[in-house]
Formats: sequence, C-alpha cells, structure tokens
Amino acid sequence: MAALDLLGRRWSLRILWELRAGPMGARSLRQHCDGMSPSVLYGRLGELTDAGLVVQRDDQCYELSEAGLSLGEALSPLDQWARRWARGS
Repeated sequence: MAALDLLGRRWSLRILWELRAGPMGARSLRQHCDGMSPSVLYGRLGELTDAGLVVQRDDQCYELSEAGLSLGEALSPLDQWARRWARGS
C-alpha cells in the first residue's frame, strides 16, 4: 500500500497523532481515539507497523518509529493551520 493511501485511511492519522505523546497500549489508544472498534484499531496498527511508522514494544505498547516521529514533525504545521482555522483566523 502506498504511504499516502495508508495515511488517507480512516483512523490512521489519528493513531499516529495520539502516539506523538509517547507509547500507549491498545486499550488506552482506543479510548483516545473515541472508542474505535478493536478490529479497526488492530488492523490500522498492523498496517502502520508494516509501513514502518509504528513499532510494538516488548511490553505490548505501541510507539512511533523514527519514520513515524518525522511524519509527526511534518504534520505539525497542518495542526497549527487547523487550530487557526477553528478559531476563525
């Protein structure tokens, strides 16, 4: 799957965004993602792991890989724009 196709899939960017704060277990991640279904969560985590954006640690928590961290840096300006837009600026 092409990187942009993966990022365009529902929940992919949200999972990456939530993991920017640090490692998280699947249950906690699901709660942060407004209760998405477990099957979708594990499917997206598998795809993001296969793409090299997320890694699963020995304690079963998920975290961003180096590539995932660099993607987060690239998304930061988009987040800033979205915040300005939401304020009506």
